[in-house]
Amino acid sequence: MAQTVDGDKLPLSREDPDTTVRSRLESCLNQPMDSSSVHEVVTYVPSALPAKHYDADTTEPLSWGLQTLAELLSWKRSEANLFNVAVIPLAPREPPLATCPRRTLVSHDMMGGYLDDRFAQGTNAEAPYAFYHWQYIDIFNYFTHNMVTIPPAVWTNAAHKHGVVVLGTFITEWTDGAAVCESFLKDEESYRAVADKLVQISHCYGFDGWLINIENSLSEVAVKNTPLFLRYLTEQLHERVSGSLLLWYDSVIQNGVLTWQNELNQSNRVFFDACDGIFTNYNWTEQNLEWMNGYSGLQGRQADVYIGVDVFARGKVVGGMLETNKALEIIRKHNFSAAIFAPGWVYESYNEKTQFRKNQDRFWALLSDYLYIHRPTSPLPFISSFCQGFGKAIYWRGQREANRSWFNLTAQEIQPLYYHTQLEGQGWLSSRGCPEDAWNGGCSLLLEGLIPATHTTPLCAKIFSLHVPLGSKTLLILISKPSTGIKVSLELKTTDARLCTHVHVQDVKLHSTSPAVLDEELQLVSQFSQLCGNLSPDGWTIGCSQLELRGCALREVGLIIQRDGEPQETPFSCRVGEIMLLDGASLQVPPELVQGLCVYDVVWLRGAVTSPGSTSTCLHLNATLRWNYPIKLVRHFRVYWRRLRGPDPRIPPGQLVLVGRAYSNLFRVTELAVVEAPGLLELVVEPVIKKGFPLPETHWGRRSLSYSEDLTQ
Repeated sequence: MAQTVDGDKLPLSREDPDTTVRSRLESCLNQPMDSSSVHEVVTYVPSALPAKHYDADTTEPLSWGLQTLAELLSWKRSEANLFNVAVIPLAPREPPLATCPRRTLVSHDMMGGYLDDRFAQGTNAEAPYAFYHWQYIDIFNYFTHNMVTIPPAVWTNAAHKHGVVVLGTFITEWTDGAAVCESFLKDEESYRAVADKLVQISHCYGFDGWLINIENSLSEVAVKNTPLFLRYLTEQLHERVSGSLLLWYDSVIQNGVLTWQNELNQSNRVFFDACDGIFTNYNWTEQNLEWMNGYSGLQGRQADVYIGVDVFARGKVVGGMLETNKALEIIRKHNFSAAIFAPGWVYESYNEKTQFRKNQDRFWALLSDYLYIHRPTSPLPFISSFCQGFGKAIYWRGQREANRSWFNLTAQEIQPLYYHTQLEGQGWLSSRGCPEDAWNGGCSLLLEGLIPATHTTPLCAKIFSLHVPLGSKTLLILISKPSTGIKVSLELKTTDARLCTHVHVQDVKLHSTSPAVLDEELQLVSQFSQLCGNLSPDGWTIGCSQLELRGCALREVGLIIQRDGEPQETPFSCRVGEIMLLDGASLQVPPELVQGLCVYDVVWLRGAVTSPGSTSTCLHLNATLRWNYPIKLVRHFRVYWRRLRGPDPRIPPGQLVLVGRAYSNLFRVTELAVVEAPGLLELVVEPVIKKGFPLPETHWGRRSLSYSEDLTQ
C-alpha cells in the first residue's frame, strides 16, 4: 500500500509497451539466483508499464475493465494484468449450488465501480464500501457500465473463500451498443470470437462466468444469432471454467425489440434456454410470479429464474431500500431465486460513512428470514480472525502493525454470522464486527448482550456455520477478551462424516461437543506454544482445547457464555480475536522455502520529502517482486526492505522495515524512499503461515538491489 507523496513526478507513458508481460517475466527469471545483486541504473524515462494496469503517478497496480469491442478482440493472455488474477480458488460448499432450490445473487453496481477496490494491493481508505455477509448469498456479480467488466481480484478472492460464484458483466447499451451487437452478432465466426475472448478472460483472471446484458435493439440477423452466441459461450465456459455460470438479463425479446418483460415468458425464453439462467427486470408484480409458476417453459428450472430487486426502488417496484424484505418475501413465497441489485444503497444513501457497518448489518438482518445460509467447505487448518478486509489499523497478534485506515478485500477471512437476538426477560444478544481492537487484521468479533436474572442456563452465541472434516485429534485455540462477570468456552456441533453430503441439512443429526480444556503440560499445547513463541497477548486470553473424534465433520462453532456468580441481570461483552482449528497430527513448521525471488519493472521517481517545511526531493523506488511459495500454506506475506549501503560508507546498514503485506506471490513496491545513488538495498519476503508459527529467516526470500546514477546524462 503506497503512502501519499507530494511533488511532481515524471508521468507514465499512456501507450501500451512493445514488450509483453511474458518477456518481462523471462527477464526476471534470467536474474542470477546466487548472492549477487541485481543492478539498476537510475534514470527518469517514461515507464514502459501499461497505463491501463498501473497508476500513472505511483505505478500501483490497478483493476479495470475493457471499453470497446476492438479492445476485447485484441486481448491477449500474455498481456494480462497479473495483479488482477484471483489467487483463491472457488471453495466447495454445502449444499452445492446446483442442488439449491432457491438461490440469492447480489449485483454490485456501486457508484460506477472500480473505486477503492480498483487497487489490486489495497489502499488507504477512511470509509470504504465492503461486503461481508457472504453466507447469505450464492452468486456475486460485479456490475459496471464498461462493456466488459472484469471483477477486481479482491472481490473474487473474498467471495471464493466463502464458496460464492463470481460473475463479470458484458453489456451493450444505446446506439453505440447496437453497433457493437451488429458487428459481433453478424455471423458465427464473429460471435464465437467474442465468446472465446470472454472465456479466456474468465479463465485467466480466475472468476466464474458472466452476466450478459444486451440493452439495445437488435436486427433480425443479430437476434437470430444471439441464442447461438449464448449457447456456445455457455458450453465453452462449462468446459474451461469449473463451476461456471452464464446468466442473461431480461431485456431484448426474440424479435429484437428492447422491451423488459419482468418475467420469463415466450418472448424471452429462447435466451433462457441457451444459458444457465435469467435475471429479470425489477418492475414485476406478484401476478408475474404467479403466472410463471404455471408456465411450461420453466421445465423444472425454477431456481434458474432470478427475480430482480432494485434496492434503490427505482420505478414501480415491490419493496426496496429498508423494505427490500417485502420483495424477498414474495419471491420466496413463489419459490424463485432472487437477484438483489445495488445493495450498496446502504453506503450511498447515508452521509455518515462511519456508521456503514451498522447500516449494512441492519439491512441484511431485515432480509435474513428469506435468505439461506450455505456452508463453505474448508479443510484443516481452519482459522479466522474475523477480518472484514478493512479497518482503522492493521493488527498482528494483538499489536498494531500499521496505524492507518486501510482497505483490501483479499485480506478478508471467513466471516461469522452477524445478528441481533432478543431473549426472554428483556435479554438480548448481538454479534458484530468491531475495528476498535483486533488480534489479526482489521477487526474482531464483538459479542454483546444482557443475561436476564431469570436465565440460569448457559447462553450459546452461534459464530460459524461450516463444513470442516476433522482429524482424529484436533487442537482448538480461542483468543478472546471477555468482560468481568462471565466465563466463555467453545461449543462445537459435529456430524458423522458419511452424512455431510446430505442435501437436506436440517435432517442431519448434529451432536454438541464441548472440547476438553488442555493442561499446559500436555503435548499438543506444549508443541503449539513452542512453535508460536511469545504471543504477548496484551489483555487477550488464549485458551487451548482438544477434540478427539473420528470420521466427523464440524458444522457449527459457537461460544458458550456463562454468568460467573449469583443469578442477576448481567450485561456482558466478549471480543473474540481468533478461532483456530489445527490438525494435531500436522503441528510442524512447513519445510518450504521462498524460492526464485526476483525484481523487475523497476521505475525511478523523484518526490517531495515528507518532513514538514522541506522543499527538497528524494529518490523513490518502484519495483515488482515475484517469488515461489505454496499459497495454500499462508495467510499473507510480509515484504520488508533495508538499506545495506549508501553513498556515505560511515552509515551502517539499516534494520528491516515493513513495506506491506502481499496475498499472492507477487508484490509491487511503490514510492519507497531510498538513499541517493549509489546505493545497495535488500528486499525480503517473509511467509506468514496459516497455523501461526513464525518461520525461521532461513525460509524467507531475499534479494539485493544495487543502483547507480546514469553517468551518460
